[in-house]
Amino acid sequence: MSDITPDQQDVTEQPKSAPADRATAGPLDESEANAVRPYVDLGGVKILPRPDLHLRLEVEEGSKRVVAVGLDYAGSTLQVQPFAAPRTSGLWHEIRQQIVDQIHKQGGTTTVVVGPFGPEVRAEIPLAAEQAGGSRIARFIGVDGPRWFLRGVIAGSGAAGGDAAAQVEDLFRSIVVVRGNTPMPPRDLIPLSMPATGPAAAQA
Repeated sequence: MSDITPDQQDVTEQPKSAPADRATAGPLDESEANAVRPYVDLGGVKILPRPDLHLRLEVEEGSKRVVAVGLDYAGSTLQVQPFAAPRTSGLWHEIRQQIVDQIHKQGGTTTVVVGPFGPEVRAEIPLAAEQAGGSRIARFIGVDGPRWFLRGVIAGSGAAGGDAAAQVEDLFRSIVVVRGNTPMPPRDLIPLSMPATGPAAAQA
């Protein structure tokens, strides 16, 4: 999933796209989060442990850098990536169109619908030939925050709706984004890292 990433080109400014209650219900900025909650610190994001939540870090082979966080929960998988963003304009409108274009190039189909976080892309993506063909269903969600953009990809039970979708949506809302003060170009991935106490700390 992590091969679909934002482009680096300049674009016309777009308004931010986020739920009206984002600042209180999440995904939260570090400045909005409860400092005493026992988050797992992964650099650019913090994850609140919960029963049966399993966390993976997705590492780029060549550079060995962490490029995404994978969360397995309640029969669903949620992949998240935090990106630097402008202070006043949003990235999701542009990135959403890039995702649609790339899925169509792969022979998939997409529908843009309004979900709990605003517009989202619901996609059917062909599997590679070595995986015996077929396709997988995925939901691409995005939220523009203050100086950051958080992208999520939902697969498994949560891509089909119902209670499973509500559970993985609640998980996405519980994420805290740590933008930091380092100057970064918009659309750059905010650095992610292993938790200080190792992978075991990520499992509740």
